[in-house]
Amino acid sequence: MFIITGLGNFGKEYVNTPHNAGFMFVDKFREYLVQNSNLQISEWEDERKLFLSELCKIKKGGELIGILQKPLTYMNNSGSAVRLLLKKHKADKYILAHDDLDIPLDTCKIHKGKSPKGHRGILSVEGVLPDKDFLRVRIGIENRKERVIPGEEYVLIPYSKKELVVLKGCIERSLIDLIQSADLKL
Repeated sequence: MFIITGLGNFGKEYVNTPHNAGFMFVDKFREYLVQNSNLQISEWEDERKLFLSELCKIKKGGELIGILQKPLTYMNNSGSAVRLLLKKHKADKYILAHDDLDIPLDTCKIHKGKSPKGHRGILSVEGVLPDKDFLRVRIGIENRKERVIPGEEYVLIPYSKKELVVLKGCIERSLIDLIQSADLKL
């Protein structure tokens, strides 16, 4: 079984911000599976009471093979939601999808064990996992160009429509790469 956690902040004011790239990834992953597989894919379910998260369950022949997770904590406390989910569901593969300010917009990387420096959401997740050598989908969000905006402010500024198109295209490419490289048995 696999679990993919997408990092982001819940709430309408954060929907199209760079910091929500992880949420966008798991949303697009779900949409891709609905359109391109014969798997049973649940809607997003509010599991706030048990797992501090919204969850999407993926079944094959009635057997649970994967879970997509969007923590309903704020970004910097995402580890508490991950801990609760992993306590209940043992995953053969754990994957974290997150924004990465060290990578330009329109670039995504899939790595094991490498994370951007100072990203408190990732630090929170790493703090609850026994091993930091898990797969990460690093979604490039850097597009400030000449604008001088501190990173912690930039990640909360909504993208333009043009930037969103670029980001969504990158996310689509990365999820196909992930499916092929991580051998998720879909």
